[in-house]
Amino acid sequence: DDLRRHAGEISFPGGRYDEGEPDLRTTALREANEEIGLPREAVEIVGALQPTPTIATGYAVYPFVGLIEPGRTWTPSANEVAEVLELPLDALLAGYARRRLVRRGVPIRTDTYVVGENLIWGATARILADLFDRIGPLLDRNGPGARLSPSRSGR
Repeated sequence: DDLRRHAGEISFPGGRYDEGEPDLRTTALREANEEIGLPREAVEIVGALQPTPTIATGYAVYPFVGLIEPGRTWTPSANEVAEVLELPLDALLAGYARRRLVRRGVPIRTDTYVVGENLIWGATARILADLFDRIGPLLDRNGPGARLSPSRSGR
């Protein structure tokens, strides 16, 4: 039901915690592997963002931030993912605006990011806003289009 409710929307990989998993980090890595074919060992988790509520479903999303090597080939789950997008951070920042959208016939004003034909809003936009609040100083220091890597992330 949730997949139908969010059809056509842009989101990060994610899903429900499975009983027996030691923590939400494990859940996030499992879901990324299941949804986009990202092996757990290919991700360096560098932190967690604040829990983000969803309006339509009433869930709380517990986002993690990880680093991966560029050039990865994705294998999206045909049941859950239409396409994997890789969008530059500077393009996302440049595409930020507060917009009026209509969702199920109800007008809302919300934070959005637009890159090309891709509209990101809702919980995904709130997660990005939290990320940008936290890494803004790194982006400023490294310049537009900078790639963050473990050696440049302040660690």
